[in-house]
Amino acid sequence: MAAPDRISIRPYRATDLDAVITIYQRAIREVAIRDYNQDQVNAWSQVDRTVWTGRRLSRPTWVAWIGTDAAGFTDLEPDGHLDMMFVHPNFQGRGVAKALVHTVLQAARAQGLTRIFTEASLTARPFFERCGFALIAAQDVETRGQKLRNFQMEWRDR
Repeated sequence: MAAPDRISIRPYRATDLDAVITIYQRAIREVAIRDYNQDQVNAWSQVDRTVWTGRRLSRPTWVAWIGTDAAGFTDLEPDGHLDMMFVHPNFQGRGVAKALVHTVLQAARAQGLTRIFTEASLTARPFFERCGFALIAAQDVETRGQKLRNFQMEWRDR
């Protein structure tokens, strides 16, 4: 039996920009497409590199690696908002998202945060529920003229 993939997680570096954009776009276009229509996916997956450069460097962001491949990424804003978590389609189901959530929760605890909140997509909601996040409310948000359903969810340290 082959050894499981070893996931390593490290802080984001400016040189990771292309890798995280690729993860983001492919996760939406190849995975979230199961739950959203093509127009929604097209609107959601657009990226402004200048905005992304600033956003990734403005908050703690972590990148998960399997070997030399960027497999996923996440971030955490100072108020406990987990803004983004995406896993590359080639690495779905290998524990990448779970490892990233663990990293976020460790960082939150180290900062004294007892609440993490996110807006989970239709695709991500079941994963966050399995990780102990509670549903607060469903909402429809507008992105580039398209309405997308997502879910306000939170995790509380007990």
